[in-house]
Order: sequence, then C-alpha cells, then structure tokens
Amino acid sequence: MTVIRRLRAGSRIRHRHRPWPLCRHCCGLALDMGSARTRAWIAGRGTIIDVPTITFPGAGAVHPIQRGAIVDVPGTARMLDRLLSRRLPRLTRPLVVVTAPVLDGPAYRERARTAVEVLRPRAVLTVPTARAIALAANADLSLPLLVVDIGAHLTEVVLLVDGIVFDARRTALGTTDLADAGATAEISEAITGMITSMLRQDRTSLTADALSRGALLAGGGALRPDLTRRLIGGLHAPLRAVPAPHTAAVRGAAKILQAAHAHPSAGGTSPPGPGPLSR
Repeated sequence: MTVIRRLRAGSRIRHRHRPWPLCRHCCGLALDMGSARTRAWIAGRGTIIDVPTITFPGAGAVHPIQRGAIVDVPGTARMLDRLLSRRLPRLTRPLVVVTAPVLDGPAYRERARTAVEVLRPRAVLTVPTARAIALAANADLSLPLLVVDIGAHLTEVVLLVDGIVFDARRTALGTTDLADAGATAEISEAITGMITSMLRQDRTSLTADALSRGALLAGGGALRPDLTRRLIGGLHAPLRAVPAPHTAAVRGAAKILQAAHAHPSAGGTSPPGPGPLSR
C-alpha cells in the first residue's frame, strides 16, 4: 500500500509539472559568467540578459571574474543578486545551469556554486562551456567535434568525443586584446599552435577527423572576420561559426536547463535543497 501511494503521489507531481512557461511551481536559470559579460536566460521569458561582469556599476566598477577565473566570490554573488534576484519569480527556488571553462573547471565550479547560493537555488548543474556551445549549434555529438571559444579575456580549444571533453587547451588572450594591431596575429598563432599540439599528441585520428570537418567557432572572436581569415589560412581547414556566437554558451545551457526541468526529480513540488540533480 505504501508503494502504491508513493507512485500515485509521483504521478500527481508529474501531472502538475508542466513545460515552461506554463509551469508555475518552479523556475529555472541558465547562466554564463565571463570575464567581460554575464549572460542569463530565465525560463519562460525567452530573453537573454547580457550585461558587463562588474560588481558595482559606475566609476567604482570591480571585475570579480578575470581571465576565466572567479577571483572575488562575494563580489560575484553581489552581482548576481543585483542582476537577477528581482527578475526571478517570488517564493520559488530556481534550478540553475552554469557554464564553466574546461581547464579551470573544478575551482570555477566550486566558486560559481558558492556565488549562486545568493539566489537560493534548488539545484545547481554545471556544464563545460564547449558542450553548451555545441548544443546551441545543434552539432552532431556522435562525431568528434573541435570547439574554439574566443572570449573577451580567454580562448579555449576543446575536443569533444561523444559530447565529453577528450582534450583541451587554453590561452589568456581574447577579443579585448585585439585593440593592438599585432594581437590578431598573436591570437591566431596561439589557436593554431594549440590545435597543432593536440594533433601531435593525439595517438588516435579523433582530432584530425574533427578538424577535417571544420572546427566550431564561438565567442566574440567569431564575429571578427580578420581573425577568422587568419585561422582558416593557418589551419588549412574550414571553420563553422555558431549563429549569434557571443550568446551560444548561455543558449546551450538553456537547452540543458529545459531538459533537466522535464526530469521527474526536478519537479517543483520536491523538497527544497540541492537535490539529486546537483553536480
């Protein structure tokens, strides 16, 4: 009898748990916090918040995230509270999906979770930024995929195999460095060098296969034709820019959020707390 009652209760939860934006029992947030810009997608609104990553607006601005690392956790929390607390539905605890750089993953994820606590999340999921970008591009994850993410202060090159990080490289260069006339060549050479290193160290053909199909280009750097031309010339391989490449990561995180929201354990009537979806 106890088992039957529990199953029936679970059926009622799933019946009330409706797709966004119709679901009124829960809310969700996709979050991509970069060194220069923070982007958020709130379930049910269909719009992306895109603002500078600063703790205090105005002359006293403080940058809590630098070169892809959260250097000021309390400052990041204050920024999230200022930007998002009033935008989220009252009396709900959001399910949050946060993107994270691949090579600073553990430290970034821990600090991001601590900062996000200011929003009283029900659960926090973290996802590699490269995977989120691939999802935003509707890429075929059954094939090896090379993702080049050129951000404002950080560039990552990641090889995904079956959607999982197989290899990765990074450089502390980004689009903010392009003010210098020689920086375009420097970033292009750095990316070419990282991919060349991956090719040399890969004892399989996975990197070569991914490159031959064309690397996926995202981040603000994908909007720079001069940089794209240099990369194509240096790699002697095609490049595929993601549509709206500067918001690709948060849009991919939103897809993960929507999929997680449909999971029975993400039901809005479940008890508060981290829950089984936390990673």
